[in-house]
Amino acid sequence: MLRAIRKRIQQGFVSSGSTPSQSPAPPAPSEARGLAVSIEELLRLRGQATGLGFSPQRRVLSTQAGGYVSPYRGRGMEFEEVRAYQPGDDIRNMDWRVTARTGRPHTKLFREERERPVLFLVDLGPSMAFGTRVAFKSVVAARAAALLAWAARDNGDRIGGIVFAGQRHRELRPAARERGMLPFLRALVTMQSAGVASTVTPAVTRNGHWAEALHRLASAVRPGSLVFLLSDFRDLPHQAEQSFARLAAHNDVVSILVFDPVEADAPPSDRYPLSDGQRFAVLDSGDPTVADAYRNRFASHREAVRALCHRHGSHFLTLATNQPVPETLRRGLIVHHRRHGARTTPP
Repeated sequence: MLRAIRKRIQQGFVSSGSTPSQSPAPPAPSEARGLAVSIEELLRLRGQATGLGFSPQRRVLSTQAGGYVSPYRGRGMEFEEVRAYQPGDDIRNMDWRVTARTGRPHTKLFREERERPVLFLVDLGPSMAFGTRVAFKSVVAARAAALLAWAARDNGDRIGGIVFAGQRHRELRPAARERGMLPFLRALVTMQSAGVASTVTPAVTRNGHWAEALHRLASAVRPGSLVFLLSDFRDLPHQAEQSFARLAAHNDVVSILVFDPVEADAPPSDRYPLSDGQRFAVLDSGDPTVADAYRNRFASHREAVRALCHRHGSHFLTLATNQPVPETLRRGLIVHHRRHGARTTPP
């Protein structure tokens, strides 16, 4: 419902030089970078991924050999410990001597070198095609996803996931190096453009797409993966929490809420006509009561997403369209590493 605000405020921040009564001039190349992404731009981001390397202290339960010594639970190279059997453990690793001695089933655990799948769920739908500072939310999300993917690629991890924009989506199986990286970047470019070009979709339909994408990812991901969710999380349906919980139960999940500053705080005092393509209203940001309700609405939304992440052990990170993407991710991931290290280090 912020289309009118975008038209009236965006003029001064994304495509300056025009007025509300004039047709905006074709954007210069530097301005166009805030409205769309190109494969060339995403390729150039590799140099800015320095320092986004992921912590070695992480749960990795993959079955692919690779370059990390990780707490993989399976048949490996180095014996680690014996513990009580848990549902899903490989019965070929049963320690029958300890089982006989204690009367309770026990299994052997091994530690071995593994590569890790890094998966993305990137929402580039119609609600993400909005921005009054620097770039659209979908552009910022695409840049952030590309930076994180470059860091994963340089770590030797496999890259995959789902990139969706309304009814359209691209599902990518995890693959290493260029076989995973290049299709992922192409999907970001294609879906970001599709999200901007698409017509506004009713909220119930958007809910279905979000829930379906999250369900598909939760069903396909292998335990021990690192998963990044990038979205504004608008209209995230309650029924999606079950898939979110299943995803976070056996994987490291980082949820990144992308927002524009005008969503967090009311625009300058004025009367703004709003429409989502079906409903129409007027926002009087000069009314203190309206402005307070506007701010509280976003604060409640942000808190709901944060609480969802907290309930299921997912790290929560916010990214505004006017913040430098590499530095914001770097700071957020440092905090994630510290918390995750503290959580996974044995007492």
